[in-house]
Amino acid sequence: MEQEQTSRQAAVSQRVSIFDTTLRDGEQSPGCSMNTEEKVRLAHQLEQLRVDVIEAGFPIASSGDFEAVRAIARATKSSTIAALARAVKGDIDRAWEAIRETPRPRIHTFIATSDLHLKYKLKRTRAQVLQDAVQAVRHARSLCNDVEFSCEDASRSDIGFLCEIVEAAIDAGAAIINLPDTVGYSVPSEYGAMFRTVSERVPNIGKAVLSCHCHNDLGLAVANSLAALQNGARQVECTVNGIGERAGNASLEEVVMALKVRGESLQLHSGVATEEIFRTSRLLSSLTGMLVQRNKAIVGANAFAHEAGIHQDGVLKSPITYEIMTPQTVGIRHSVLVLGKHSGRHALKQRYAELGHQLTELELEQAYQRFTALADQKKEVFDEDLESLLEIGLNPSEERFHLVNIHVASGTNVRPTATVELQHLEENFVDSATGDGPVDAAFKAIERITGIEARLTEYSIKSVSLGHDAIGEVFIRIELDGLLFNGRSASTDIITGSVKAYLEALNRALASQRRKNGQQHESVSAKSAASEV
Repeated sequence: MEQEQTSRQAAVSQRVSIFDTTLRDGEQSPGCSMNTEEKVRLAHQLEQLRVDVIEAGFPIASSGDFEAVRAIARATKSSTIAALARAVKGDIDRAWEAIRETPRPRIHTFIATSDLHLKYKLKRTRAQVLQDAVQAVRHARSLCNDVEFSCEDASRSDIGFLCEIVEAAIDAGAAIINLPDTVGYSVPSEYGAMFRTVSERVPNIGKAVLSCHCHNDLGLAVANSLAALQNGARQVECTVNGIGERAGNASLEEVVMALKVRGESLQLHSGVATEEIFRTSRLLSSLTGMLVQRNKAIVGANAFAHEAGIHQDGVLKSPITYEIMTPQTVGIRHSVLVLGKHSGRHALKQRYAELGHQLTELELEQAYQRFTALADQKKEVFDEDLESLLEIGLNPSEERFHLVNIHVASGTNVRPTATVELQHLEENFVDSATGDGPVDAAFKAIERITGIEARLTEYSIKSVSLGHDAIGEVFIRIELDGLLFNGRSASTDIITGSVKAYLEALNRALASQRRKNGQQHESVSAKSAASEV
């Protein structure tokens, strides 16, 4: 029954061509430049993603861009490779030279059609622009069977002139007509209406495929693209992660997953291998250094993360309660239950089980009370924190070693030295050490007092406020007996903060060891306490 329903849906669903312009329009995003090798690598991944068209670049722009487009054309096999060209003979010849070796070449030529652009940028009349467009399309068609024509700034163009130039371009040989919202000005209702009007008023429109190309200046690029599809467009021009000029382009992953999730309603589908989406997103980020915001739809770190207790409980019972798509459909292994102050007992119990702790109802309730107290102090609770809640007991902030005082001496011609005083139960212990720097010296002094030599595996500092007296947040990770333990502290004094973070990690390590050894009582002296580890 389900297979029959799927077959019926497929029969009436129409295919949308995905035109990826990450390598052309996307690369124009400030800070997103790639060299030829990187572009070829991304092009191969776009083929794995199974996009229909890869716009490889703007060959006339530079010799480097020309070489990159030609390298992509030579390296790819399955996707159509498009090259952009102004409605100028030299541009078109250069574009053809770059892509002629690919099995599926496309010349994409364009000219502005809005009166604003004609007056201030081109300084030409409508008649002159119409003539330029026809000549450009004819020349491109004489070189290449697949020609796309774009009306730059279509969304702000006079609809009568827009229909006139579209009709002329199709007569000249254009097989794809693109009506872009070049400056991200449109709203979905009017952008969709433009496509509907062109479809109704251009008599030869049946000979071409309508395409949309939307920018995100008002955050409406994906919504406008879907509106165009609902009004006759059958190609969407978009970019991975939504990169592009200014606020970017329509996001490929958002458009594609909207078609997949709402395909029954839209009666549209694409041929994209959605399981490659996340891998493609990560590759682009690594190549350009432009990271994806955490709350980005589909590929952001929070896209399949849940913290609210009600949501976590629902997802654990059935993911469909709060997930409209599975993470696996976009290439992410699983959802993430983020443990924070909004999390509930169900999620906490589940995570403890994953960590190997089967808690009784009483143990869970006690752990939950400690967890909520800790979660009020932290944005996110990590696995090491959960272990500590079990290890330390009813007080998650319990310390075996407490910092009393620290004094450091350091300078250009002075060997960094630190004197540290720690309290253990009712006794104070003081020792000094030298090191490569004041922090290293302080850590070594702590080692001398405790007798514990932990391996520092991670140490980072970041500012959490502004000004010369900014608070610095210190994160430390140590390894002891093959286990990792975290420590954090915030202070305007980085050395003091570093020592407190180190002691927090060390105290967690000791509590873990005590729990595993079944020890219930503290030793009297610091040295004997250290010997337990």
